[in-house]
Amino acid sequence: MAINVTKSFLPPIEEYQEIIKGIWENTWLTNNGPLVRKLEGQLKEYLNIENLLFVGNGTIAIQIALKALNLTGEIITTPFSYCATTTSILWENLKPVFVDIEDKTYNINADLIEAAITEKTSAIMATHVYGRPCNIEKIESIAIKYNLKVIYDGAHGFGANYKGKSVLSFGDITTCSFHATKVFHSIEGGCIVSNDNNLNKKLELYRSFGHKNDDYYTMGINGKNSEFHAAMGLCNLPKVADIINNRRIISEKYDALLDWEKLSRPTNNIEGFDYNYAYYPVLFASEAKLLQVTEALKKEEITPRRYFYPSLNKLPYLDFYNPCPISENIAQRALSLPLYYDLALEDVELIVSIINKNL
Repeated sequence: MAINVTKSFLPPIEEYQEIIKGIWENTWLTNNGPLVRKLEGQLKEYLNIENLLFVGNGTIAIQIALKALNLTGEIITTPFSYCATTTSILWENLKPVFVDIEDKTYNINADLIEAAITEKTSAIMATHVYGRPCNIEKIESIAIKYNLKVIYDGAHGFGANYKGKSVLSFGDITTCSFHATKVFHSIEGGCIVSNDNNLNKKLELYRSFGHKNDDYYTMGINGKNSEFHAAMGLCNLPKVADIINNRRIISEKYDALLDWEKLSRPTNNIEGFDYNYAYYPVLFASEAKLLQVTEALKKEEITPRRYFYPSLNKLPYLDFYNPCPISENIAQRALSLPLYYDLALEDVELIVSIINKNL
């Protein structure tokens, strides 16, 4: 059987069927239905946060966040993330200004942010890469000094904690993805988290065309999600602890067997950080070696993924270039290995044997 970089967790089908029975009884399919509201409540309790809105996906979450904060001009951001981070900025007619990354965490290098600020800068948007937190204290002190908004793309961060708080609880807004490949998923989905009650009300309106019933308050977009997606989230949320624990066991198997004299990886050695084991990235000595290993794995029907490639400052549809040498170098050499809830440890051994043999 093929082994892919990820495999979606599915709960027992009977549990899902039991929850969705109510949809047939009340025929409430979408538009902030009872399952959506129930999921939002459970997520807020699980994450210990006050405001959370369930939305259609992690990308629309970023787009709504950018619009709701009334941002203009330039957004300082990371070149090492999924393309949705940069594309959302462009989609809202804003300009991404790329700041290079740390070579230990692969997160945006907060020490370089201040030099990139201009009179056009309105916000910093950083990604908690692989679920590891950015230098939150430094970023937020810079934002206060220059009166900038902070958005965190927390797509990888569900279940990760920093200093006793969810990684999703920082900044003016944090967004998250609940895509089927994530640690916690609702098939398609995402959320927007804000600590400001008034901003949360605005985000809620933006999610649903800017109106409630026949009362129109502002512009908006369709960022809603359905009862069927909420039902999957309700099934999966109680399983998150087990999912993370299984992923930890698999990750520790990789830790023990891979040849670390010829490989490296981003550090988990961040004070106060509890990981969610969202990804298992490794860094090869060269892109040529990465491609060689990838080809050897694919011959055995094992498919890793280059998370994240290319470095976003080199996307072909950009009409400018901000050099980011560390990101460009790591993007060429980083490969995420298969990691999912029920990946067999003997399959991990097979993957490792192929990698080590080709190093």
